[in-house]
Amino acid sequence: MTPAQAVLDLAARRGPRCGDVTVVLVDGPAGSGKTTLAAALEDAAGERGTGCTVVHMDDLYAGWQGLREGGAALTALLRDLAAGAPAGYRRYDWVADRYAETVPVPPVALLVVEGVGSARTEHLDCVSVLVWVEEPDAEERVRRGLARDGAAAEPHWRRWMVEEAELFAEVGTRARADVAVDGAGRLVATS
Repeated sequence: MTPAQAVLDLAARRGPRCGDVTVVLVDGPAGSGKTTLAAALEDAAGERGTGCTVVHMDDLYAGWQGLREGGAALTALLRDLAAGAPAGYRRYDWVADRYAETVPVPPVALLVVEGVGSARTEHLDCVSVLVWVEEPDAEERVRRGLARDGAAAEPHWRRWMVEEAELFAEVGTRARADVAVDGAGRLVATS
């Protein structure tokens, strides 16, 4: 069984906890493979005929300094969905270094949110499954990130890694996870 199949099976057993929406959070350190797993979840949901939307935390952060703001934006989005109200978020444009358009998030059967800090105590009651993805080698994570963002981003990456570790400790993200996946995309454990 693939990690995506295991996550979707668990999500189906638990059902929606955010109004009529089943929410799966894919969290873990930057450069661990969260985006890849989210894409696999979207594909597997499509194969099952399940309507799925993916939200990337990169679109919610206010740049390199926005880790905590991104979590607050996600809490607001999930609270709106849970209440049956129109939901959405302002997308951050990293090139322009400012928020851009508002992106609506309609109620769907499955909402996958991937990114560092997607798990926050303020909205865990809305979450059906929390997935922890971790590449244990910090230098490998930096290498992956710089391959995507360019060498000039290394100071940002180093600072971000400190901030994310602090946030994970506050939330207890790894310990709260229902499913663990390693940096190579292999299922480690499920609850």
